[in-house]
Amino acid sequence: MTVSTHARRARTHVTGAASAAVRPVLESPRRRARVLAAFPAGVYLEVRTDLEPSVLAIITGEATRLPNSVLLAADLPRVTVGDDASVGEGTIELGRLRLRVRRWWDPAPPLAPVDPVRLPAALDPAGAPGLAGHPAMELLAESCGRGWLLGAVTAAEQLVGLGPGLTPSGDDVLAGLLVTLRHLGAAAGAERAVWLADWLAATVTYDARTRTTPISATLLHCAARGESCPEVSGVLRALTGHAALEPALSRLCRLGHTSGADLAQGVGIGLATVRALAAAPVLAGAR
Repeated sequence: MTVSTHARRARTHVTGAASAAVRPVLESPRRRARVLAAFPAGVYLEVRTDLEPSVLAIITGEATRLPNSVLLAADLPRVTVGDDASVGEGTIELGRLRLRVRRWWDPAPPLAPVDPVRLPAALDPAGAPGLAGHPAMELLAESCGRGWLLGAVTAAEQLVGLGPGLTPSGDDVLAGLLVTLRHLGAAAGAERAVWLADWLAATVTYDARTRTTPISATLLHCAARGESCPEVSGVLRALTGHAALEPALSRLCRLGHTSGADLAQGVGIGLATVRALAAAPVLAGAR
């Protein structure tokens, strides 16, 4: 870490690691940004860009490593909501901090191939999902399991932005589902599940910035590409038999107030869908 003193105010220069999902935004021409939310372990920046992710999470090691995260090996600067920042040309300027990313991680690691008959029959997450028993949830689960596109899209439309908080429960469920359909579907050879993921991704990301919170809209765009936090990736890896499922699921369900349970509910729907569509791919499109 170095401190520049020739500027109007001292600027602290630090390096960090980032999700590869944010690379297009970081390496594009410099753009203005503003502080959207600030917490002890993370600051969310909204960048003035049409690229996604348009919201970046600048985090310390104590925060969840979201797929739109930049992890710095230093303390966060003291900032407040509405403060100016800038992002681009390989750097982030936030308060007195000037951050340059030196390392990258993959937020969408592929899964090893798995025989669908070896997948667990169901996922039983700990904790109560925020939308348990909601009619749209029931429609989503039933429609995905039958490969009924119209029903799945209709349910997804109802769930986008549904629920309180920075990441509404409906969005978290959809994010867990999208990532599972894409990665687990590919690993199990369930092409119909990946096809369904493509259609649902187009549905939930269309005009997402006007239908949910900025942070959640960005996370939906990430999930549409199969990008997730390590806790979700850990559960998917466990489902393929390459890790212990119970501790991985426990780690996921501890995220946030209901976010972890909501993500797990989406993963569970995705698991059931992959199993069903892999078993009957020819009939999957029937209503």
